[in-house]
Amino acid sequence: MSLPIQMLENYHPVTSKIAELLETNNMWFETFEHEPVRTSEEASKVRDGYTIDQGAKALIIRVKISSANKKFVMLVLPGVSRFDVNRVKQLFEAKDIRFATEQEVDDLTIGVKPGGVPPFGNLFDIEVIVDPQLFENEKIVFNAGDKSFSVGMYSKDYLQLVDPQVVSILS
Repeated sequence: MSLPIQMLENYHPVTSKIAELLETNNMWFETFEHEPVRTSEEASKVRDGYTIDQGAKALIIRVKISSANKKFVMLVLPGVSRFDVNRVKQLFEAKDIRFATEQEVDDLTIGVKPGGVPPFGNLFDIEVIVDPQLFENEKIVFNAGDKSFSVGMYSKDYLQLVDPQVVSILS
C-alpha cells in the first residue's frame, strides 16, 4: 500500500524525495510503514511479499586512498550478503576502508540514521557501487530514510534512477 506524498511529512525529507522521484518518472513502487528495524533480518520480517535477498542494504564506507585522499562511498548489496573487503580495496586502490561512523552518516545524509539510509547515494552526492546480484531480483525493497518506512520498486528502475557503478563486491 502506497501512501500519498503528503503523508510522508512525518519521515526524513529524503523519504518524500524518493517518492517524488519515482512518481515524476512514472515508476511503480509501493511503501510500507512498520516497526523500526535496523538489520536486514529484522526488515525482511516486516515487508510482506519480499525476501531478505530482495532487501537492498546500503552501507556507507570511508575509503582511504592516501593520507590526503579519503572519500565516502555507498555500497549496495542484497540483504544477507557481505562485501569482500579486499575486492573493495582493490576497486579503489585503497590503503584502508572502514564503515562510516554514526556521526559521519548523519553528516553525509543530513540526519538519516544508520539502518534508515536508502540506497540512493546520488541524493547525497555519494558515489554508489552495487553488486550485480541485487539485479537478479525483479523487485527490491529498502528503508527509505527512516527505520520505520520502506519502499519496494523494480530493480531495473532503481538502476536507471541511481545509475550506480555495478561491480562484483561480495565475499
